[in-house]
Amino acid sequence: MDYFLTDEQVMIRDIARQIAQEKIVPVRAELDEKEEFPWDIMKVFAQSDLCGLFIPEEYGGTGGGALELCIAVEELSTACLGVSTTYAANALGAYPILLFGSDEQKKKYLPDIAAGRRLVAFGLTEANAGSDAGGIQTTAKLEGNEYVINGTKQWITNGGEAEIYTIIAMSDKAKGPRGASAFIVEKGTPGFSFGKKEKKMGIRASSTRELIFENCRIPKENLISKEGKGFIVAMKTLDQSRTGVGSQGVGVAQGALDEATRFARQRVQFGHPIISFQAVQHMLVDMATEIEAARALVYSVARYIDSGAKDITKESAMAKVYATDVAMKVTVNAVQVMGGSGYMREYPVEKMMRDAKILQIFEGTNQIQRNVIGQALIKEAAKKK
Repeated sequence: MDYFLTDEQVMIRDIARQIAQEKIVPVRAELDEKEEFPWDIMKVFAQSDLCGLFIPEEYGGTGGGALELCIAVEELSTACLGVSTTYAANALGAYPILLFGSDEQKKKYLPDIAAGRRLVAFGLTEANAGSDAGGIQTTAKLEGNEYVINGTKQWITNGGEAEIYTIIAMSDKAKGPRGASAFIVEKGTPGFSFGKKEKKMGIRASSTRELIFENCRIPKENLISKEGKGFIVAMKTLDQSRTGVGSQGVGVAQGALDEATRFARQRVQFGHPIISFQAVQHMLVDMATEIEAARALVYSVARYIDSGAKDITKESAMAKVYATDVAMKVTVNAVQVMGGSGYMREYPVEKMMRDAKILQIFEGTNQIQRNVIGQALIKEAAKKK
């Protein structure tokens, strides 16, 4: 379908597509096998001005928004979700600064992020605080002109590789979620270290580590917004970023469909290409239809966000839950269409299926997304009485 992209958006799509096919596809299997962080590809993103798509021009970005980021993420995800997760998580980590940072914080950090000189990570999840973000145990205590942070963050994307971390910690545990605050912590700060690199089912090129804070002292100027605003910072950040996860779902699903269709045209059984069999055609048709529906929803929500809409929680959750469920279904069916070949590492759909599963889990499980959407529907129904 024609989504009436602007000339600039078409250019972003074409650049991301070229990088995906020329730089990522040739090395994706090796990156997955070796669980190697894609620094060389990240440098290509920086050189191509993709790192600053969502950052205003005054801070060195290109002034785009959620849609521009989704377009790039989708194209990268057709090639490798591990690489696209590394790229997208950079935006996730930067959003707290972009949305809630002071002018000084934005001037200090955003230009380097936009230029790709410094990578960012977002630290919310803990062992006992994943879906229950209000269960955060990491603390930040103000002592003089410094906050002292103690605790551990778990499963942090870009952990250990990023130079800048936006961290949610409790500055007043007695207030529950209202006692959470957001902070900027730089790599190399005394008391800030990393746990082991996690061994994962998929997205193996993406680095996932613990963040460990042991009397880590940061300047009080590194507080984002105000004390007690951390939970709002986290939720608004996730609202903003979930279309990006949705676009990952669209991208990996499209990549899997392309591989399955190509294979079905070449694979001959009973004297005919298997794509001529109605059973296979119907599988491919359902895959293509659901991908297009997911893309339409993700693009529509991204445009809604870029319009300046204030309450985007329900819509961003819808984009995430639908597109990532489609991704899982499509990648599983792509393996099925390709049969034994699809199950082999020689073909990329095996990796795509492994990779796709995380999309239903991170940045809020799809069950939590349904809870969020359900609560919004209840509120809307109450207003209509």
